[in-house]
Amino acid sequence: MTKVSVIGAGNWGKNLVKTFSQLGVLDSIVELNPSIRDQMIQDYPDITVFDNVDTILTSGIDAVAIATPVATHFALAGQFLRAGIDVFVEKPIATSVEETRKLSDLAAKFGNILMTGHLLLYQPAIKFIYDYLDSGALGKIFCLHMERKNFGTVRSFENVMWSLGVHDIAAMVYLLGGAPMKISSHGHCGLQPDIQDSVYLSMRFPENVLAHLHNSWLWHEKVRGTTVIGEHGILVYDELKQTVTLQKKSFSPDLVPADGGQEIIFSGSNQPLLAELEHFIHCIQTRERPLSGPANALAVIEVLEQAQIQLENA
Repeated sequence: MTKVSVIGAGNWGKNLVKTFSQLGVLDSIVELNPSIRDQMIQDYPDITVFDNVDTILTSGIDAVAIATPVATHFALAGQFLRAGIDVFVEKPIATSVEETRKLSDLAAKFGNILMTGHLLLYQPAIKFIYDYLDSGALGKIFCLHMERKNFGTVRSFENVMWSLGVHDIAAMVYLLGGAPMKISSHGHCGLQPDIQDSVYLSMRFPENVLAHLHNSWLWHEKVRGTTVIGEHGILVYDELKQTVTLQKKSFSPDLVPADGGQEIIFSGSNQPLLAELEHFIHCIQTRERPLSGPANALAVIEVLEQAQIQLENA
């Protein structure tokens, strides 16, 4: 039986603990915070809870899932990869391209599965959009717009792009088949010096596809969505409602507009975390490459790093 240990059982880590437990693969938990550790012991009396990672390095586990602060991801993931243990790391995988490449190289050297928590890739609607675009039903893709904003949690270590935009950039790279060729970013620091609360990111992808992303934690309402503008119509994905609507709007060769109305062409479930962790377990057991493996992770960090440099030099 596959055995997984979760490192970090805080705000998001507790969801990993719960889901791995439901999947029957939770072996142990590592948590530094005494109060959270006591809660885990109470909630999961049959699971061993540790206060450090040293013990699980030699405990015979198959994999770890890391949900600790971003600054610790690189060191922890590297430690377990060197021990021959498969690794799942919550987003972002690391804080730089250099760190991400080193983790990728370690996974290749020791034959480990390395997977990042790019949760949006495991929404059924995103897979539907990928297949729809791949079928050619929308024709040539012109633009892709994504939004992820809310009046919500503010981070002190990373800006809103690193906190929220990772999901969207990972999906863009997946849907458009590769990394962007050109990046432009603009942001605004209001609450904290040098920590952007709002970031606008523009990217030029191959075949002249333009992509835009807006992330904010100072928005008046929760907005999560994707719009794909193509030759034969417009796809609108409402992540909150989990629907994909086809807007049957297009232009004739002589630029005459046509509007054939709209139709909801997908309505799906909203359990991406379950699908994501099932995929991780599947990769552990089959040694298949994860969808959000090193290649996707590296493409995302490359975008974030380039955009960050522009934000700092603005």
